[in-house]
Amino acid sequence: MPATTTSTVRRWDQHGREHVVRVQKAGVQRSLICDTCGWRKGAQFLPWLKAEEHLTEVHQATVDPAAD
Repeated sequence: MPATTTSTVRRWDQHGREHVVRVQKAGVQRSLICDTCGWRKGAQFLPWLKAEEHLTEVHQATVDPAAD
């Protein structure tokens, strides 16, 4: 069984609330899980981009803390 690794995509909305989508990787499979709303999706290609799109479209969370 392949080891599972997890990374996160974090964005903040205009009210200062943090929203997080976890990107879990097990072998070649990647799963996206939103900690805010429970949304889940499998993503083989560009999982971090899909996580950013979810945060922008669903939660209007666009502030990237790493973009300073």
